[in-house]
Amino acid sequence: MLAQLNTFALLGIDAVPVQVEVDTSPAQQPKTVIVGLPEMAVRESIHRIERAMVNLGYRLPTGRTVINLAPADLRKDAGAFDLPISLGLLASMGQIVADQLETFAIVGELALDGTVRPVVGALSMAMEARTRGVTKLIVPALNAREAAVVREVEVFGVGSLAEAVGIVTGAAPIDPVSPPTDEIEKLNKYTIDFADVKGQEFAKRALTVAASGGHNVIMLGSPGSGKTMLARRLPTILPPLTPDESLETTRIYSAVGKLQPGEALLCTRPFRSPHHTISDAGMVGGGTVPQPGEISLSHKGVLFLDELPEFNRRSLEALRQPLEEGRVTISRAAHSTTFPADFVLCAAMNPCPCGFLGDPKKPCKCAPISIEKYMARISGPLLDRIDLHIEVPPVPFEDLSKPGEGTGSAAMREQVYAARAVQAKRFGTAGGLNGRMTSREIRTHCALDADGLTTLKEAMEALGLSARAHDRILRVARTIADLSGSERITQDHVAEAIGFRALDRKLWER
Repeated sequence: MLAQLNTFALLGIDAVPVQVEVDTSPAQQPKTVIVGLPEMAVRESIHRIERAMVNLGYRLPTGRTVINLAPADLRKDAGAFDLPISLGLLASMGQIVADQLETFAIVGELALDGTVRPVVGALSMAMEARTRGVTKLIVPALNAREAAVVREVEVFGVGSLAEAVGIVTGAAPIDPVSPPTDEIEKLNKYTIDFADVKGQEFAKRALTVAASGGHNVIMLGSPGSGKTMLARRLPTILPPLTPDESLETTRIYSAVGKLQPGEALLCTRPFRSPHHTISDAGMVGGGTVPQPGEISLSHKGVLFLDELPEFNRRSLEALRQPLEEGRVTISRAAHSTTFPADFVLCAAMNPCPCGFLGDPKKPCKCAPISIEKYMARISGPLLDRIDLHIEVPPVPFEDLSKPGEGTGSAAMREQVYAARAVQAKRFGTAGGLNGRMTSREIRTHCALDADGLTTLKEAMEALGLSARAHDRILRVARTIADLSGSERITQDHVAEAIGFRALDRKLWER
């Protein structure tokens, strides 16, 4: 007897429809075969499924059983097929009668006692079910809130194979999981604030500019000057996550299993801070079956790279494509996968290996050659893609001991919102940002007067800046003008934008 069910495989962060076909027929010796390019995790699943069925009191097939996972040219590598295969076996042997079985899509991994374990990518599967017109989805109970975010699909969370049988047969119907509403109340609420940072008003101004225009920023300063504190608070002044952005970002975290159990949506912008020993695949994504890396986990948020020169050179160079295009493409022999990677890069570094070059109180002990090698670890093309280069000096004792708080996130956020509103009007979309302007848009929106042109020309000649750096300065100047409420870019705006090129000055002076 043939039974057919719908399920999904995960390819990167995308769910792909898979049809499970189970056929049992009499034979002298019982044998079960799984076909359809199953990987080891799927081939081994038949042993889990059989023991789960026996432990719940169901019979095992006594004849020849063929389980086909279609399409046959798609590799299947996950435990999420356990639940649909087990239901297919029961239906094909006549142990359950489920006339509506094909109206469901089913995913879940089984334990030996028949309980259902969570899977990765439940949100992507629910989104694909909606696209395919599938209105009912059975998922593990711990994935139910996550999948229920997709309101057009009825999501049923099950804790065991027996519960799934009850749903598909109608013997023990349960209500679908209600879409989560309490997550909306948590959106864009942070426990940290820029008011915690004493002093560093220049750095706060630079980060306000970065958040306003979507510009990348690198901070140069000695250890303990507050670079990490500043970076961690950058998401608090970015515009709130929209529901669509939250869904898009949550989908990535769901696909790699980084959502907390029972968590439905990411409520705040991601902040990722990988260690400098991270591999190329960990940073960009990769693997035999490509998985998102840190840059995709930073999508719609902030990627913070502390001690930037300590990172592997190849890992840093791999940032160049996503910084320009907002996505990363990973090619393999079988297929190519594109992951979203629209983030703000915030990097930090010391001015030298010991960290105290230029410090007013602690002398630098580094030889000139070691300083040169240290700075050379960051390539010019990568630096050109970072708009703001700022110095973060040590905080004087007077600022540390001063009562009261410095500029807080609320005041900075108001400026960012106002500047973003100007950009939305200019580009005709809420996602248009100065930091993403094309060359044609720069020529249209960043015209300079004679004084501004003279200032920019002198800076380029003095610092030896590239054509890309020229465009970056114009983008930053446009954002500064937006923050000041000016339609025109003045000489002062250009001068401030040039002032945010501290690392260029350091390199040129040496």
